[in-house]
Amino acid sequence: MNVPFAPLIIAAIALLVFLYFFPISLWITAIFSGVRVSLFQLVLMRVRKVSPTLIVNSLITATKAGLHITSNELETHFLAGGNVPNVIKALISADKANIPLDFKQATAIDLAGRNVFEAVTTSVNPKVINTPNVAAVSQDGIQLIVIARVTVRANITQLVGGAGEETILARVGEGIVTSIGSSVSHKEVLENPDKISKLVLSKGLDAGTAFEILSIDIADIDIGENIGAKLQIDQATADLKVAEAKAEERRAMAVAVEQENRAKTQEAKARVVDAEAEIPKAIADAFRSGNLGVMDYYKMRNVQADTDMRDSIANPGGQNSSTKPGRDESRLS
Repeated sequence: MNVPFAPLIIAAIALLVFLYFFPISLWITAIFSGVRVSLFQLVLMRVRKVSPTLIVNSLITATKAGLHITSNELETHFLAGGNVPNVIKALISADKANIPLDFKQATAIDLAGRNVFEAVTTSVNPKVINTPNVAAVSQDGIQLIVIARVTVRANITQLVGGAGEETILARVGEGIVTSIGSSVSHKEVLENPDKISKLVLSKGLDAGTAFEILSIDIADIDIGENIGAKLQIDQATADLKVAEAKAEERRAMAVAVEQENRAKTQEAKARVVDAEAEIPKAIADAFRSGNLGVMDYYKMRNVQADTDMRDSIANPGGQNSSTKPGRDESRLS
């Protein structure tokens, strides 16, 4: 006996399509759960490409928790790209913890890219943020490396547009540097680390952020380098180099002046030699003109010899660089 499979397949496909667009079982579940949603609304959800199962289950959860939310609100948030189950969980947690949070505010936080359920959880159960190593220098030049633990809780009203954890860490690090920098000695910081916490907390570092700072605790303080001594050494090295450069400049100027004076001395000696070269000519002219006699010449030679003897006694082994007049008798003629 041949069974017509084609009509059965067509009927099965038609039934599946009908049940897809008309989720009767989901509609019955909603009715028995106290959620008012019509079958026609579920069909329109399918047409608008909205998951009826997600919307109905979220409505059931919200209704059982005592929240008053409509299906249209959930559909709108779903079509906007929001996380509907996360928003419902956040609203239920905030309601149980007596945290003021309405549906509009929760959806705004969710659409802003923040995890609204995590924000509510952080508001109920604060979390601890560990800062990286913060290096600061006290007034005595000693470097201190500080690690702090910042306890924060979410500020629901500032989640949209408020700064995140990075801003909190940056401000806390800035406060630590300021506190240590205002300390006269590093020993003062080591003796009273709570001074840093009190000073940083008094600055109101959580203003404009999505968190509220509950406490700042100093977890560890290590002593780093002696920055003051290092800077003094660098300054002394720089001063030494400057002094050496100025001394070299003065030495070069002195050498230049010495060379200039030597040149002037050589020039003067050259003029003296030129002048002494004229003496034999003058003596010869005096002989020719009769202004100088032989006896006068010998007397002059005796005086000259006496002067040479005295010079040799005063400077043994020395040489008289000056040219004596009348030495070259061959030039008298």
